[in-house]
Amino acid sequence: MEHAPTPSPDSRNLYAFGATSFLNDTASEMAYWVLPAFLASIGAGPAQLGIIEGIAESVASFAKLFSGYLADRVRRRKPVVVSGYFVANAVKPMLALTTAWGQILAIRFADRFAKGIRGTTRDVMLADSVDPSRLGSAYGLLQAMDSAGAIAGPLLALLLLPHYGLRGIFWFAGLPGALCIAVALIGIREVKTAHSHAGPAGSKGTAHPRNPEMHRTTWRLHFPGKFYFVLLAVTLFSLGNSSDMFLVLRAQHVGIPATHAPLLGLVFNITYTLFSWPAGRLSDRFSRRAMAAAGYLVFAAVYLVFGMATSVIAIWLAMAFYGLFYALTNPVLKALVVEVVAPELRGRALGIYYFVSSVAILLASLITGELWKHYGAPVPFYLSAGIAFASAALLLLSRALNTAEPQPA
Repeated sequence: MEHAPTPSPDSRNLYAFGATSFLNDTASEMAYWVLPAFLASIGAGPAQLGIIEGIAESVASFAKLFSGYLADRVRRRKPVVVSGYFVANAVKPMLALTTAWGQILAIRFADRFAKGIRGTTRDVMLADSVDPSRLGSAYGLLQAMDSAGAIAGPLLALLLLPHYGLRGIFWFAGLPGALCIAVALIGIREVKTAHSHAGPAGSKGTAHPRNPEMHRTTWRLHFPGKFYFVLLAVTLFSLGNSSDMFLVLRAQHVGIPATHAPLLGLVFNITYTLFSWPAGRLSDRFSRRAMAAAGYLVFAAVYLVFGMATSVIAIWLAMAFYGLFYALTNPVLKALVVEVVAPELRGRALGIYYFVSSVAILLASLITGELWKHYGAPVPFYLSAGIAFASAALLLLSRALNTAEPQPA
């Protein structure tokens, strides 16, 4: 009688990372969607919310950059990932005890810093855990679980809010957070790779044992031209990819009530969840650049609709379509960055990719706000659509010039 095969260490890490992503995002989104209302209840307003989120997201970007360097240097990555999940989920319930917006800022700072530290390291561990032919599928599944948590969190908050109030939501967010920490501790396994990772000078596991000087210069070392070409396209696109809050604001101008903003997010996340894994799997069989370019074209179409703002129905349909853009780009581009660089440089490549795109998105939001203020709402949406078209063309050009990634077997 045949027995079912036991899960390989590779698949174990994939499922463990998927479960932790789902539980962590459920906890995060439960707290995130009620945070503006909670700030108002303690006497703070939009200005304080802007300061809190601006600082929180900035520290996350810098933490991802550092985390990429750390992922390439340390020999044991699991403690970095687990500690990131532990800190983020330990501080969320503390929001229930706050009485001033400065305290909320400190908690959000710790939460986002922990996210940045664990994120890049986790992505490198996942890349080392799966066969290269399944890289896109692995990132797609991880992203699907992540966005599924972004659906579950707000829905749980809506169910619990009438009975337990705002502070009660923060306490309840600790439950999926605790499960996340437990799964990370028990489920994640350290990955042994063919390449070694840097340890202390002269120790085993040094990335360049015959040339210690290489360690001090690896930030400047040998990223291939393909990586910079992808980074150029992503940076150009990100300069037109402003905060999604501008889409919500535009929807309100067209006639969708502000109270329906969470429903817009729900529609978007459903599409995002449904298509992330299939998109990742397809990228293992076809050109990742072409798929990411298709995602940019989807973005351009959505922003054209929002710029023209023809009807409420068009806005709802465009928002659902918008989730397809994220599914075609987030897991696919992550897999593309990982596979065009040497294994020992994956962490730094991902860290640079995350950091540069985050800074460009911040600039895009500032530009969009100013254009909206001086020239009206449609102009920044048309500009973003044009930039997305140009970025898609750049990705396709890199493939036509035979600088695309090697096709998977």
